[in-house]
Amino acid sequence: GSYLSVHEGPQRISRMGTEKLLSGMILSNEPGYYKEGHYGIRLENLILVTPIEEVKDGDISMHGFETLTLAPFDRRLIDRRLMTADEIAWLDDYHAGVLTGIAPLVDGETLKWLEGVTAPLG
Repeated sequence: GSYLSVHEGPQRISRMGTEKLLSGMILSNEPGYYKEGHYGIRLENLILVTPIEEVKDGDISMHGFETLTLAPFDRRLIDRRLMTADEIAWLDDYHAGVLTGIAPLVDGETLKWLEGVTAPLG
């Protein structure tokens, strides 16, 4: 809409954030890497704050996140040799979720493309 900020708040994940995260809030998750004077890489997804099972003997309620943005990461920009086994497993899990969420909505060539771009790296 008009006159909105790139990030609507007041909630955010930041050292300077003061607003408690509550179930139902939506945030952007934007990990990035910047090499000064050369380039920057940023991945961005929207995430939903969700309740999780209480921690035994915990004294505060905990939350988790559900990824809302279901788009595959471009494999042409991924160098497996630079990734740890945990990072590859995370990406494979993410892509499995993308396929599960979008496959029922498409068919034919689009489904074939989606299956290819979300195939496991591991």
